[in-house]
Formats: sequence, C-alpha cells, structure tokens
Amino acid sequence: MSAETAPHILVIEDEPAQMELIRYNLEAQGFQVTQAGNGEDGLIHMEEILPDLVVLDWMLPGVSGIEVCRQIKRQKHTRKVAVIMLTARGEEADRIRGLDTGADDYVVKPYSVDELIARVRALLRRTRPAGVGENLIVGDLALDSEQHKVTRNGTPVKLGPTEFRLLATFMESPKRVWSRDRLLDRVWGMDCDVDYRTIDVHIGRLRKALKQSGMPDPIRTVRGTGYSLDTE
Repeated sequence: MSAETAPHILVIEDEPAQMELIRYNLEAQGFQVTQAGNGEDGLIHMEEILPDLVVLDWMLPGVSGIEVCRQIKRQKHTRKVAVIMLTARGEEADRIRGLDTGADDYVVKPYSVDELIARVRALLRRTRPAGVGENLIVGDLALDSEQHKVTRNGTPVKLGPTEFRLLATFMESPKRVWSRDRLLDRVWGMDCDVDYRTIDVHIGRLRKALKQSGMPDPIRTVRGTGYSLDTE
C-alpha cells in the first residue's frame, strides 16, 4: 500500500497515550493518519481532508463524539465516511445510541490494537476497497489493485500511476460526481502543488486509454462540478 494510495484515517481522541498508540499502529500498517484532540478540530479536519474513515472517541471535551458523528452523517459530502466509535461504555443501550447516530462500528475500551485494525480494514473494504488491496469490477472495467492491472472487456489497458489512481477512485464510487478539489486530495494529496489544468490533462489521458478500439467514453464531465464514472 503506497503512501499515494493509502486510505486516510482521521483519529479524534483526547487521550495522548491512546492517540499515540492508534496513530503508531495505523501508520505501521501503511495508512495515512491525521490527528485531532477534540471534536471541534476533528470537524475542521473533516472539511479539509475528507478522510476515508474516522476513529472517534465517545468522550471528548467540548463537542462530544456522539455529536461529531451526528454532524458527519448529516452532511451530504461526508455522510459516506465510515466512523468507528471508541468508548468505555459497554452497555447495550449506549451501543444502540452510538449506532443510531450513524456510527458504522463500535469498539469498547479496553480493546486490542489488532481488533481495531481488523475493524478498520473491514470497513474500508466496503468504502474504499482498492486502498486495502481489493479488486474492483464496474461494468466492463476490472481493476486489480495488487498487480496494478486494468482490463476493459478482458483487454488490458495500459495506465500510468496517476491515471491508475484516478480510475481506482472513480471505480470505488461509480456515478459519484468528484469535484477537482476532491480528486486533488484523493489522488495527489492535499500538500501537492497541482492545479486544475493538470487534473484535466490526466483525465484526458485516462479517457484516451479507456476508449481503445472504439469503446465508449466512461468518464462523464459534469459541467461546473467535476467528473464521474458511468459505464452504462
């Protein structure tokens, strides 16, 4: 899992020792990690990086973990981000409350790091499969993320590294409209100095490769917004 394609995980945890333990082990598994020590900072990071998954402590100073989860799931552009709640509350009523706010999974403290990593990977297989080595099939397109291969109708498609990452992003969420800003964060990384023209050039290269042998163009341009994959 390269740094360029690794899923980005936001950890919102106010206990420094717990934060360091989670960060160290996630990075050791190849994930990108952003840290926040309270709910307010966590929500700011949500807007800045749009992570693939959030590890969220229930008991936070200021804005509670429950409220952070509620706000994540309320917004259209963040509601599909997976959320794992961490809490010392093990009672059934508390678990139900956490899940009712939209949390995708629930881990009770104390927990093993191996269990947390397994839960993270399980959720990412559903939300960002290429990022954890899963193969993708959308329409006549097939992408093997481990071997870095793409075929269309069984015919190999040669793609450069950037075009491969673009296609993987599109195939993970077919028909989703991706703005240039979101593609910039996902494919190039938020710290990369790339302008919109560069994105358009790589989209053009991807289109050319996918339209081999007269095949229809599967990339749809949404005027004024961005791009989407539509193989129908």
